[in-house]
Amino acid sequence: METKHNINIGMAQDMSLIKDNSIDLIVTSPPYPMIEMWDEIMGLQNPEINTALKNGEGNLAFELMHKELDKVWCECFRSLKAGGIACINIGDATRTINDNFSLYSNHARIISSCINLGFVNLPNIIWRKQTNAPNKFMGSGMLPTGAYVTLEHEWILIFRKGEKRIFKSENEKFNRRNSSYFWEERNIWFSDVWDLKGTKQKLGANNSRERSAAFPFVLPYRLINMYSVKGDTILDPFLGTGTTTIAAMLTQRNSVGYEIDESFIDLINEKIQSLNIDTLNNIVKDRLDTHKEFVRQRSLDKSKNKIKHFNDNLEIAVMTSQETRIKLSFVDKILKNSNQEYIAKYYSEDFNSLPYKNSNTLF
Repeated sequence: METKHNINIGMAQDMSLIKDNSIDLIVTSPPYPMIEMWDEIMGLQNPEINTALKNGEGNLAFELMHKELDKVWCECFRSLKAGGIACINIGDATRTINDNFSLYSNHARIISSCINLGFVNLPNIIWRKQTNAPNKFMGSGMLPTGAYVTLEHEWILIFRKGEKRIFKSENEKFNRRNSSYFWEERNIWFSDVWDLKGTKQKLGANNSRERSAAFPFVLPYRLINMYSVKGDTILDPFLGTGTTTIAAMLTQRNSVGYEIDESFIDLINEKIQSLNIDTLNNIVKDRLDTHKEFVRQRSLDKSKNKIKHFNDNLEIAVMTSQETRIKLSFVDKILKNSNQEYIAKYYSEDFNSLPYKNSNTLF
């Protein structure tokens, strides 16, 4: 099996090439309204944003920025299949305008917009970024009433289009079981608080944005495994540095990405073409090794019940019957086609026969 990955230059508001009801999962992180580093690109979408900021009208600028994002969420709703999931990583903003320090609640505004479109809001995830020193504060320090708490988390908002996805045919059910995750992974992934370090990538001077606040690879990698199955199509309307595309490649999903900043396309291509396949596959192998250690530790704990199930594909004990058909995907090669399309091919052999080399963690 191979997967296809398309990278498009253009505005996320205009995804007309994507057919209605054709996307299985959306994983994205838009520019954060009222975060100063995104003012320029937001202002290019609507000059009234720049006017509002210049006039010190913070609430108006906030609303105008979100009206631009609303257009994207509308396209996301149109393109998602019934039962499809949208995962939106967003941080709230704090900003001083006219000497007035205020919180701008981006996550609340997006939830309101998506519910109005018809999305069902599922339990959200708080991403605790662990980026701020414990002694960092805003305001008047030790003096009461004038200081402000520091934002040390972002949100991963989870939405579904319509009713829960149904797997009807035997092939669909079989693929779903192949795409399952381990019991202990579920217990970590489906917690509503994730402790992950953020990723900051310094870009060259020729880029229109001096810094990309890219999310760490593990974030889309988890979400894709949680909310899609092999062969699904993943959409990222704010592709940035291409992290969602690479996560889709590794999980044997197809992907489509849009990026408005043309200078990022070279960065994405460079990033994909410089990928080390062994490093990529070691991320998957680490999942298996972690599970093996879990099984070993569990077997040593005499107070716990014996593990009763076995996965023949991976030749390892598993906790539940739903894990017995898990089949991990390993990338063989990534080929570049014309028109910004990549093809990822996968090993078909048994995983025990695949060559592995020790290498550093991806990114």
